[in-house]
Amino acid sequence: MNQQEILRYSPKELLNIYPFLEAFFAGQSWILKLDQQQKLGLLLEQVDEEQQEDYAFDKADFIGQLSDFISQMETFMGKKDKAVETLMVLPGQNKSGEAETFSELIFKTQTITSIVGPTGSGKSRLLADIEWVAQADTPTMRRVLINNEKPDTSWRFSGNKKLVAQLSQNMNFVMDLSVIEFLELHAKSRMVANSDELIRRIIDAANELVGEKFERYMPITSLSGGQSRALMIADTALLSQSPVVLIDEIENAGIDRKKALKILTGEDKIVLMATHDPILALMADQRIVIKNGGIYKVIQTSEAEKAMLAELEKADQKLQLLRMSLRQGEILAE
Repeated sequence: MNQQEILRYSPKELLNIYPFLEAFFAGQSWILKLDQQQKLGLLLEQVDEEQQEDYAFDKADFIGQLSDFISQMETFMGKKDKAVETLMVLPGQNKSGEAETFSELIFKTQTITSIVGPTGSGKSRLLADIEWVAQADTPTMRRVLINNEKPDTSWRFSGNKKLVAQLSQNMNFVMDLSVIEFLELHAKSRMVANSDELIRRIIDAANELVGEKFERYMPITSLSGGQSRALMIADTALLSQSPVVLIDEIENAGIDRKKALKILTGEDKIVLMATHDPILALMADQRIVIKNGGIYKVIQTSEAEKAMLAELEKADQKLQLLRMSLRQGEILAE
């Protein structure tokens, strides 16, 4: 927004667009009230010469500072960055120093990649390379490109820009907050305007993933493991600015896995999923096989595997119904 555009908005409208302006406007409270509906340009025209002298106020300087402040805050928050549409990993080497044999590994938004391999095979190292935006400066010697270009170093060093958001197996809260207080705090830290509607969407989305719904005023420490994981998946999908999400063993979360993945990919995220579950592995668009610290194979999910997935899902649904019956104290018939 340039200076002329800024003048066409009222202070209240500007605050709705840029919540961080509250601190800036506080220093000009003698002329600006935060709920004012009058356009900023008209308000400034009403400042006479005596007021300008009393408050050492310069109209042109004020607009310039306001415009610069908005620009600097947008840069700090990553709002001016080009969206991450593709992530590319170029081959390096395994633990034995042998070259990885794939040509390039591409991740796109709204797609799911599963990562499979034995415990200790190197799945975490792949994630670390992506998170660090490796440039042949990690043990694997891999390189990571964003939108087919060498990425800006801010992805490494900016405290506000995180390429990867991780959802681990253990989602234990220790803060003495309710669900809504936790989400309000997160939204405030992200300087989100009109956060009430977004928080409602997050809670609704989380409750779609679990069998037992939770209320917004419940203490987060009282949430079950499945409820905690559901809350963090919805929060990551709708509020986190990280374009890449890694989920570690979602099969153990006690949530609707298919809905969880749909929520994440629906928000233009690149989803990486470390899993031992054949259903989740086949839900992905592609899967990476890790062996001896290196990427051993990259496999695109075939039509035959998709047909097999449909049969596995039917069996899984039956298993889920049996599990629910047991929880409700029913006797299972043959």
